[in-house]
Amino acid sequence: MTAPPPLKLTAINLDCPDPLALATFYQQATGFAPHPASNADFAGLTREDGLVIGFQRVADYRAPRWPEAAAPQQFHLDFAVDDLDRAEAALLELGASKPAHQPGGDRWRVLLDPAGHPFCLTRS
Repeated sequence: MTAPPPLKLTAINLDCPDPLALATFYQQATGFAPHPASNADFAGLTREDGLVIGFQRVADYRAPRWPEAAAPQQFHLDFAVDDLDRAEAALLELGASKPAHQPGGDRWRVLLDPAGHPFCLTRS
């Protein structure tokens, strides 16, 4: 079997009910630039190295119910930060929420974005 060529990750896309709103949340959280092709059905953010985080409108979107398995998380994003408390406070102010279940103890925090996707904050 021949090994595939190295793959370069170019985009991560999240389903959601409101792409522009979710893109605004992540833009404020990450500082990524808005993608010029963003619209009401697909909004994106870009990083200098070309990575795009996209947000696509899905009819009848069902948010994950982490940690419940009825509507599983399917994936999650991890972000490294220098100060967990400061980052958490800022993200909660931007519209994130914090679920009661926190399996990371002092090592990481789980938050939910405004569309319900779980994401983690880890120490840099």
